[in-house]
Amino acid sequence: MEANSTPLTSSELGNLWLDYQEKTMLLRFLEYLREHADDADIQSIIHSAYEATKSFIHEIAQIFQADGAVVPIGFTAEDVHPGVPKLFDYLYEPMFLHMISKIEVNLFALHFTMSYRKDIRQLYERLEASSQSIFNRCSQLLLDKGVLVRPPYMSMPKEVSFVKDDSYLTGFKWIGEKRALNAIEISLIHHAIETNLTGMQLMIGFAQVANDRDVKNYFIKGMELSKGIETTLGEFLRRDYIEPPATHAGKATNSTVAPFSDKLMMYLTNLLGAFGLGSNALGGAFSLRSDLPLAMAHTAQKILPFLKEGAELMIRHGWLEEPPQVEDRRKLTRS
Repeated sequence: MEANSTPLTSSELGNLWLDYQEKTMLLRFLEYLREHADDADIQSIIHSAYEATKSFIHEIAQIFQADGAVVPIGFTAEDVHPGVPKLFDYLYEPMFLHMISKIEVNLFALHFTMSYRKDIRQLYERLEASSQSIFNRCSQLLLDKGVLVRPPYMSMPKEVSFVKDDSYLTGFKWIGEKRALNAIEISLIHHAIETNLTGMQLMIGFAQVANDRDVKNYFIKGMELSKGIETTLGEFLRRDYIEPPATHAGKATNSTVAPFSDKLMMYLTNLLGAFGLGSNALGGAFSLRSDLPLAMAHTAQKILPFLKEGAELMIRHGWLEEPPQVEDRRKLTRS
């Protein structure tokens, strides 16, 4: 690839660096998934995701090289261990890809809006389209298999109405009783629980196979955090006699042999935690009942120190690759 006459901006460089980390991690995970998938439709989805991911990694590396930037290390063949027992059971492959493609669609849409060079914008258009395709295929397969729970149905509104007073915001219809959730609030809670359920099984599996004791204990904390989030948010639905989403599929097996390096498992946990923070912020911003943003903020207060602990653990083990850094010109003023 020839160098572009317009150099990468800091946002383009930083975002491509982030995406290279995520895509190289995903490639390793796909290598594991394709070894264990025993359903033809799932194998087809994994193959498509694998080929697309490999191609995007190569393209991003070419952009770095053409612009004179070092190609990050990311995750390599050393981070996946072939030939080990299956860590997750029935249909976890499409459940994981459903979750990770949901993250990617949001991530690439954001990075598209932060890009200025035409070729970078075009790259993000293709990245997002690829992730949307995988998300669509996984969604339909999981729906057909009966393991992806739809959000609850509700009566269609027959007339337009307006909020009469601020009791709608406090959540109290009258003293001692809160108003029912609206459709927007239900959708945000359902989305958060659905993603958290897949992440919780990931934490259970990772806790079983982690080699380092501190890393293992960290994943156990992740299990407990995920369970607490599901319980807290699920209670909002139960109060309105709505069952929170749940599935019988995608559970962790009893294997204790790691298919991945501790480094990869720590990175993926950090990625999911960061996405959880973003989901909480979205849920809090679009909820009009004051107790929901408070619950979301309380959850965020638990996720932030968890992520900080994870970063410190990765630094201690030498696993945290440093993003591109601006030249520190402040030292000139100190000389």
